[in-house]
Amino acid sequence: QAQLVESGGGLVQPGGSLRLSCAASGFAFTSYWMYWVRQKPGENFEWVAAISADGSIINYEYSVKDRFAASRDNVKDMLYLQMNNLKSEDTATYYCAKDSQSPGGYYPYDYDLWGQGTQVTVSS
Repeated sequence: QAQLVESGGGLVQPGGSLRLSCAASGFAFTSYWMYWVRQKPGENFEWVAAISADGSIINYEYSVKDRFAASRDNVKDMLYLQMNNLKSEDTATYYCAKDSQSPGGYYPYDYDLWGQGTQVTVSS
């Protein structure tokens, strides 16, 4: 059964860093674009980072560009999000998600599998 499991969230002070991980299983990870998506309190979901199936193309939402770095390990079927210089407005539940098509990557992005999410809270 296809599954995504995130980890690595927590409480961090403004300016701090966190690294999120997402373990994928049950599907051909290397055949799909993958995404980091977040939901801030009271707001809709928004994509944060999109990474192509081979990891050669990475797109970022404007507000995180130059602060966040997405990567993937296609041997270990893992997705990562390195978050630096965190701000209070980055507080959200972060999810990894799989594209609904193979390989995908067509905007607007469409997802058919989500993880359970990991909470990131940026506060002093």
